[in-house]
Amino acid sequence: MISEQVAAQILHLATAEKWPVGTIASQLGVHHSVVTRVLRQKTIGRSFVCTRPSILDDYKPLIKEMLEKYPQLRASRLYQMVRERGYKGGPDHFRAEVAKLRPKQAAEAYLRLRTLAGEQAQVDWADFGKVNVDGAVRRLYAFVMVLSYSRSLFVKFSYSAAMGAFLRGHVLAFEHFGGVARTVQYDNLKSAVTKRVGDAIQFNPRLLELSTHYRFLPKPVAVARGNEKGRVERAIQYVRTSFFPARTFRDIADLNAQALQWVCQVANQRPCPGEPRRKVCELFEEERPFLLALPDTAFPDEERTEVSAGKTPYVRFDLNDYSIPHDHCRRTLTVFATEHKIRIVDGNQQIATHERFWGKGFQIENPAHIKALVEAKTQARQARNIDRLHHACASCQPFFRLVADQGGNLGSMTVALGRLLDRFGSEMLESALAKAIQNQTPHLRAVHYLLDLEQQQRNQPPPVALHLSAQASALSRPVRPHALSSYDNLRCEDNNDE
Repeated sequence: MISEQVAAQILHLATAEKWPVGTIASQLGVHHSVVTRVLRQKTIGRSFVCTRPSILDDYKPLIKEMLEKYPQLRASRLYQMVRERGYKGGPDHFRAEVAKLRPKQAAEAYLRLRTLAGEQAQVDWADFGKVNVDGAVRRLYAFVMVLSYSRSLFVKFSYSAAMGAFLRGHVLAFEHFGGVARTVQYDNLKSAVTKRVGDAIQFNPRLLELSTHYRFLPKPVAVARGNEKGRVERAIQYVRTSFFPARTFRDIADLNAQALQWVCQVANQRPCPGEPRRKVCELFEEERPFLLALPDTAFPDEERTEVSAGKTPYVRFDLNDYSIPHDHCRRTLTVFATEHKIRIVDGNQQIATHERFWGKGFQIENPAHIKALVEAKTQARQARNIDRLHHACASCQPFFRLVADQGGNLGSMTVALGRLLDRFGSEMLESALAKAIQNQTPHLRAVHYLLDLEQQQRNQPPPVALHLSAQASALSRPVRPHALSSYDNLRCEDNNDE
């Protein structure tokens, strides 16, 4: 504050002596804003304008014309225009002068929105940054629903903002409130509105199923009208400032348990923002009877995704691989997922269940699935050996029938006879099997004895078994013997030289 005497002196120096504002401020020892304020207060019908000419004066008609024609034109673009026309001033002073010349627009006023008890709820997602879970970095989201009349709220944290988590948040919120509001307002979320052209709105089909089940009306707010869902926006801000800072938790279940406790003990005990003399819990007790009753059954809120099973017994879901029975490979399957479990379905048949894993790039297996695949592979190899033996030896089938009648192990017998076929050939093995059938001795030792006896009768040396790997067998080539007559020719040449 300054005295009337100093104010009169400022007015005299400015109007009579034509001193600029800066000179008056420095000579009288006051701030320049004080001089400007005094001049605006004391001059009648106009603001004080320094009579000192400005290099911008010649460009003001152009600036006024542009601002009248384009009220939202930025000062940076106007500055480029006047620079092209010869203006030499700096951008900061120019921006301040444009602000004075810009037409003033009346600020928009908003009505205070009031709702009836049980009439409206508001819903939105909130992003709470990143957390480390199961060795991977995931985003942490919060589903928030607030009743517009009582400001009672529900909060549920999740690692996913997919449609399944969106529906699950509604189901748990309705159960928490013990009823359903008649209308639920949304921002233009993809989970709520899939397409919007003007006033024509296409809702997400799954949201429409949910609204039909609980008998509420989904309603999106107008574009660029965030004030229409200000209650949930303030509720999210309240969660950010009152609950989440410095919060520690073991896992998502622990965080949600803490959030529910905070809602009951803190959020519902606060004064209602609309009626500060009453608590939220008191208004909620008034609102509860006006909520729609819950249906007899809860809405199926599992996340549903179609996946393709390749040639390996796994399906990829949410960046992880989950095992399936091997006889369901190369098909299109359906995954139903909650926060804790996933179900894999082929048509109407549920073929696998797993605990849900929130890490990334992991392989979650059911040991029974892998064991069944190994057994199937072993049986397939045995079937191939049996088929090979049947083609090589006509007596193979009756021999196996005798082995089965005496309770022998067909699997080990198949492997052993396959090795004998490789060592002795089909002719000798067929002869041995025929004699074993004739003698009623379907045993491996009997077949070995008959093969050794056949070799002795033929005066053949015992065969040498070579156990080569598949790669070595593929690389093996027959060796062509060298003709020894060339050595005889060399010997004859040496004799002629002598």
